[in-house]
Amino acid sequence: MDISNSLAGTGIVLLGGTSGVGLATARLAADAGAQVTVVSSRRSSVDKALAELPASARGVAANLTDPAAVAAVFDELGTVDHVVFTAGEPLSLMSVEDLDLDGARAFFELRYFGALAAVHAAVPHMRDGGSITLTTGSAAARPAPGWAVAASIVGAVDALTRALAVELAPRIRVNAVSPGVLRSPMWDVLAPADRDALYAAEAGSVPLGRVGEVEDAALAYVYCMTQRFATGTVTAVDGGALLA
Repeated sequence: MDISNSLAGTGIVLLGGTSGVGLATARLAADAGAQVTVVSSRRSSVDKALAELPASARGVAANLTDPAAVAAVFDELGTVDHVVFTAGEPLSLMSVEDLDLDGARAFFELRYFGALAAVHAAVPHMRDGGSITLTTGSAAARPAPGWAVAASIVGAVDALTRALAVELAPRIRVNAVSPGVLRSPMWDVLAPADRDALYAAEAGSVPLGRVGEVEDAALAYVYCMTQRFATGTVTAVDGGALLA
C-alpha cells in the first residue's frame, strides 16, 4: 500500500500514540506527510515516542481520563484534521461470579469515556472533511467465558462509532479499527513464556496462521483517515479470527 504523501499537510492527534499500535500509526502517518502529535498520560512515554518519530512530531503529556486535561490539549494545539484514539490498558478477564464492579467501571473510564471525552474536546477544533478513528475489538461479536466486561466495552465503542458517524456527518467521518491479537507492548505484562504461548495459540487459531504486527493495524488507521467515503465502519485487522 503506497501511502506516501497521502496525509501531506494534515494535522493528526493520536491519543495513546506513544507505544504499540498508536506509535506505529503515528510513524506511518508521519511517513505519509502528516504533522503528528502524540498524547499520553506519562511524560516519559511521550519523550520515548518522540525519540522514534521525525523531528517535526510533537508530544503532550495529559491524563486521558480527565476531560479537562484532554480539552486543554486541543485548545493548545488549535485546528486539526484527524483524531485517533488508541489509548487503553490490557483488559483482565472477569467472570460474573468474580465480578469487581469498581474494576469494571475503571476499564470503561479510559477505553469508552476517555474516547467520548476526546471526541467532545476535539470536534470544535477539527476542519471540515476530517476524521475520528476509535479502537474497538472482536469480543463484542465473539465473546468467550469471562469476557462480559471486555465485550461490553468494545460493543459500546462499536455503537458509539455508528452514532457519532450519524451525528457528525457530513463534516467529520467517524470509524473504528478492531485489531486482533498483535505482537505489541500491551502484552509485556505477561511473563515471556505466557506471552509466547498466547502468540502461538493465536497463530494456530486464525486463518492467516500468524499473529498480527502493530504495523498491520497502523495501515488500517491510515486507511480510515484517507478513505473519504467511509464512515460508521469498523475495520477488522485480526487475521480472520471471526471466521475460525
